[in-house]
Amino acid sequence: MDNIISSPEDNTCSEGEEERKATGARVNHAEPQGFSQSQSAAYALNEMEEKMRRKLQFFFMNPIEKWRAKRKFPYKFVVQVIKIVLVTFQLCLFAHNRYNHVNYTWDNRISFSHLFLLGWDSTREINAYPPGAGPLAVYKVDEFYNTLDYAFAGYQNLSNAIGPYSYNDENNNQVDPVFCQYNYKEGTINGFNESYEFNAEVVESCTNFTVGNAAFSSREMLKGSGLEINFAALVRAKLMFSIKTINFRAAGPITPPDCYRFDVSIIFDNEDHDGQMSLTLDAEPYKLICKGDQEYVTDNKIDQVLRSILNILVILICTASFILCSRAIYRAQLLKELTVQFFRRSYNKELSLDGRLEFLNIWYIMIIVNDLLIILGSAIKEQIERNQFTNDQWNVCSLFLGTGNLLVWFGVLRYLGFFKTYNVVILTLKKAAPKIFRFSICALLLYAGFTFCGWLILGPYHMKFRSLSMTSECLFSLINGDDMFATFSIMSKKSPMLWWFSRVYLYSFISLYIYVVLSLFISVIMDAYDTIKQYYKDGFPKSDLQQFIGEANIEEVSSGLYRTQSSTSLNALMNSLFCCNFYRSAYSKIGGGTSNQNLI
Repeated sequence: MDNIISSPEDNTCSEGEEERKATGARVNHAEPQGFSQSQSAAYALNEMEEKMRRKLQFFFMNPIEKWRAKRKFPYKFVVQVIKIVLVTFQLCLFAHNRYNHVNYTWDNRISFSHLFLLGWDSTREINAYPPGAGPLAVYKVDEFYNTLDYAFAGYQNLSNAIGPYSYNDENNNQVDPVFCQYNYKEGTINGFNESYEFNAEVVESCTNFTVGNAAFSSREMLKGSGLEINFAALVRAKLMFSIKTINFRAAGPITPPDCYRFDVSIIFDNEDHDGQMSLTLDAEPYKLICKGDQEYVTDNKIDQVLRSILNILVILICTASFILCSRAIYRAQLLKELTVQFFRRSYNKELSLDGRLEFLNIWYIMIIVNDLLIILGSAIKEQIERNQFTNDQWNVCSLFLGTGNLLVWFGVLRYLGFFKTYNVVILTLKKAAPKIFRFSICALLLYAGFTFCGWLILGPYHMKFRSLSMTSECLFSLINGDDMFATFSIMSKKSPMLWWFSRVYLYSFISLYIYVVLSLFISVIMDAYDTIKQYYKDGFPKSDLQQFIGEANIEEVSSGLYRTQSSTSLNALMNSLFCCNFYRSAYSKIGGGTSNQNLI
C-alpha cells in the first residue's frame, strides 16, 4: 500500500520511475487472471480514488499529524515562531524609541509655547475633559501685534531659554523669521449699511522680520514692508522660524545623541471671521545627522549595527514566511483543480462551493498581509535610524509595524485551534460571524439614524455632539455605560424644547441599545456556542469534500502509510528547490506516476 499511495511531498527527481514500477508490480500481483475489462477499470478507479483520498487527507492534516504521517518537518510553523519572537522584540525597541521621540518633541513644543506665545499658561498643557480653559485667542488689534512682538522677542532672546536651543545657522547667527498672511483678494465690510466687497480668491504675501537698531515693532515693520493688515479680509497669518537642538537623554554607552531641527509656526486662524482669532503653535521635528564632538567617539556605531542586523533578520524571516505561505496557497489551488476534475470525472458532479472554499486558507492570507506590512515597516525603520529621511516618518513606520504585529499575534490562533479547548472559541466566532454580520447591519442602520439626528439637533447646544464623529463616539460610549450623567447635564438650557428632546433622545437610545440590541447580540453568540457544543457531541456537518476524505485515525497516520522511501523532509525540500516539474506534478496528478491519472 505504501508504494501505491503518493502524497504531494513524495515526488523526487527519481521517484516517478520507482513508483511506476512499484505500482505496476502491485497491480499485476493483485489482479487475478481472467479479470474482465470492466472489472479492471473498476479496480483502477478504486485505486485512483484511494490515492486521491490519501492525498487530500495529508493536505488537510495539521503540522503535528503531518510529522506523524511522514516525518515532515513543520517549516512554516518554525518560521512563524521565529518571526513572532523577532518581530515582537523589534516592536518593543521601536516603541521605546518612538515614545522617547514623541515625548521629547511634545515637551519641546510646550517649551516653545511658553517662550513664544503670549498668554500661554500651564493649565493648557493638560488634556482635561471637559477642558479647564477656553481656546487661546486674540480679540483686539493691539493683542495681535503684541503677540507678534512677544514671539519675536522670545526668538531674539533664545539664549535666555533653559533648553539648548540655537538658530538655524552654522555660525549660530540669527536668521530672520518669516511672516506670511493669507487674505481674500477683496474683502471690505460696511456693516452700517449692510454692504460689502468680496472676492473669495486667497492671496499669500510674505515678508521677513529683520532685526534693526531700534526696538522691534511688528506694526511698523509690516507697515514699512507694505503689508498693512486688513482684518476683515485676513484668513490666516503665520510667523515661521527654525530652531536647532540636541537631545542628550537618548545617548548611552553605544548610542550617540540625537540632533533635531524644529520648524516652528505660530498660526493665527481667522477663517471663521467671528471676532475670535485662535492662536496655536506647531513645531515640526526633523532629525539631523550629528557631527559629534571631541569627547564622543563618533565611530562607535554598535547600536546602529545591532539595530540594522535585527531589521535585516526581520525582513529575511518575513520574506521566507511570505514565500512559504504564497507557495502553500498556490499548491492548494492546484490541488483544488485536481479535486474538481476528479469529482467531475469519477462521480459526474461538481465540487460544492463549501468544498472549494476548504482549499482557501484565510490564515495564510493574513500571514502574507502581515509579512508585507512588517517588511515595509522594517525598511522605513532602517531608513529612519540611518537618518535617510528628511521628514518625520515615525508615525507611518509605527502604523505598519503595529498593524503587522497585531496580525502576527492573531495568526497564533491558528495553532491554538489544533487543541480542542481553544478551538471552541475559534469555531464559535466562525459560526457566529455570518449572523453577527447580518445583525450588525440592522443595528448600524438604527445607529446611523440616531447619530445624524443627534448631530443635527443637539450639535449647537451640546459639546459632545459638535461633529458627526464626536456624536458617534458619544453614542458608542453611552452603549458601554460611560459618562451618562455628564451627557445629560451638559446639555444647554437655552432652548427648553431641545432640552426636553435631548432627554427623550438619550433615554430612547440608551434603553434600546443596552437592554435590547446588546442582549440580542450576546444571544447570537451564545446560540453559536451552543451549536458548536452540540456539534462536538453529535458530529460536525460535513461538505461533500469532507465526506469523501473521511477521517484518518491515529494508528493509520502513525503506521507509515503516507510515507515512501523518498518522503523525508530533506528530500521534499530538495525536490521543491531543484525538481520543479516533478514537484508541480504532485498537485496535478494523483500519485504523480502513470499518465492515465493526469486529470488536468
